[in-house]
Amino acid sequence: MNRLNDIASALLQSLLSVVKIVLQSKWCRKLPQTAQGEELVVLGNGPSLNDTMAHSMPFLRERALMAVNFAACAGEFSSLKPRYYVLADPHFFTATEQPNVQKLWRVLGEEVDWPMTLLVPHRFRKQMRANALAAGNASVQVAYYNTTPIEGFEWLENVTFKAQLGMPRPRNVLIPSIMLGMALGFSTIYVAGADHSWTRTLSVDDDNRVVSIQPHFYKEDAHEEKRVRTEYMNYPLHQIMYSFYVAFRSYFTIARYASHRGVKIFNITPGSFIDAFPRMKV
Repeated sequence: MNRLNDIASALLQSLLSVVKIVLQSKWCRKLPQTAQGEELVVLGNGPSLNDTMAHSMPFLRERALMAVNFAACAGEFSSLKPRYYVLADPHFFTATEQPNVQKLWRVLGEEVDWPMTLLVPHRFRKQMRANALAAGNASVQVAYYNTTPIEGFEWLENVTFKAQLGMPRPRNVLIPSIMLGMALGFSTIYVAGADHSWTRTLSVDDDNRVVSIQPHFYKEDAHEEKRVRTEYMNYPLHQIMYSFYVAFRSYFTIARYASHRGVKIFNITPGSFIDAFPRMKV
């Protein structure tokens, strides 16, 4: 009976995924596999990245780097000079009046003086065309990717992931970052700064509002701290815990797909809560 239930569930998820691909995914030129055989370090913004940068900078400098989210606002950004930069959250494209977002686009548009590819979800192509800063830097090449969540039979996941029509449910920016690393052809991917220790900072106040403190390797400004704190207060605890579940489950889907592709993924984040990838100390 359980076997039949699993098949029925996978069939339903597969059908829904096909519908989402038709409605949401853009059929366009795939990202070229320009990094065949190279190694990539995906730099999450967790506080442990400070320790990695302090003790393992030679390791980082010998490999291609991929930064995410507000990393460009950190003082270390210009010394790291990442080859790739990934944005996924709609906040970066719909809240352009906010100071932190404005600073991000100013750095990407005016201060990046090394070759860098900025990877943006397809659904924000229109906003990118209207972004003068994004289009004004000859050093930054913009490429697009599909964030359509795909679930179902493994063969369907494998085919659609390889075709870059979707990915495991992208609960956070690290999920598309690793998938994009595989799409670009990297043979080994290291994950740094991916603490994911959200449950340690999660609480509920006396007004039944969820409080979550999410520290980063850089110091967050007061405006961004308030935005994140307010955003979490808008959701009940069970929804937030479920979103955590979705993220950690997506990593296991990535690990399975990486094995299928022959790609090695190592978690080099000290104290990381991600349990899907083998650990490595650098």
